[in-house]
Amino acid sequence: MIIQTGNRTDIPAFYAKWFSNRLKEGFVLVRNPFNPGQITRYELDPSVVDLIIFCTKNPLPLMQYRELVNPFKQYWFVTITPYGKDIEPNVPDKQKIIEGFKTLSGEHGIHNVCWRYDSVILNEYWTEERHIRVFSRMCEMLSGYTDTCVISFIDLYEKVKRNYPEIKEVPFSVQMRITEAFVRIADQYGICIKPCGESSELEKAGADVSGCLTVKTMEKAIGMNLNCPPAPRNRKECACYITGDIGQYNTCGHLCRYCYANADPKIVKRNMAQHDPSSPLLIGNVMPGDKIHRAKQKSWVDPQLRFDFI
Repeated sequence: MIIQTGNRTDIPAFYAKWFSNRLKEGFVLVRNPFNPGQITRYELDPSVVDLIIFCTKNPLPLMQYRELVNPFKQYWFVTITPYGKDIEPNVPDKQKIIEGFKTLSGEHGIHNVCWRYDSVILNEYWTEERHIRVFSRMCEMLSGYTDTCVISFIDLYEKVKRNYPEIKEVPFSVQMRITEAFVRIADQYGICIKPCGESSELEKAGADVSGCLTVKTMEKAIGMNLNCPPAPRNRKECACYITGDIGQYNTCGHLCRYCYANADPKIVKRNMAQHDPSSPLLIGNVMPGDKIHRAKQKSWVDPQLRFDFI
């Protein structure tokens, strides 16, 4: 099966010690975000976990625990944007993140490390022209270290509108122009542009709209074919394969103003204060009345040779 760590929070950046303890003990517990009294237990064993997917703005803390993580196949989404502290208040120096990205690429290969340039926001400073200019410089820095860049445009979820009230949607005509420019630039550096959760019409701008985390992406990362069971869609615009996520909403300390996973900084602060690195749960501990069930886990690797792998 596939373990996802990053749809709800940033585990490598803020909970690396906790995750290392989970790997040592060989399991993790996850509260159901819609029914907190229900807890799922996932075994963290390479015999049943075919791939761990990390989504982070700062991989450096978890990279200290390579000896525990490296028995597992890995796929890394690393978000690197040019924004400052006014938008991403707690994201570390981007040059350090870029160096970490390069290290991950050297250790795992360009098919296993994906650059995310998202969310794309527009304001008086971050104009269309500035995004295109900065994106070109970043492509040059990351050339040879990845073959994919995932982009997305700001989504005005209720959480986002509450935390970033002055933000505006990016008109679709502008999305098309930015995507066309990004595709043209990225192509020069051998990088494929994949929109995340956007209109399939962006294919007309030259983007790959097949999805940023497809079964094919995961097969390429592990170098083997997979027999993945049917999975629910996240939303109609998203073609990604959704799998078991061990994170929790309202726990990401980056506090990026465009984030969909944090409802309120006060809630995040309260939750992070309840974090116990020795607990099997990311936040808090198992309580009386909690019901724990084991996830049905098995390897999805297909031993049969298929000629449609690449």
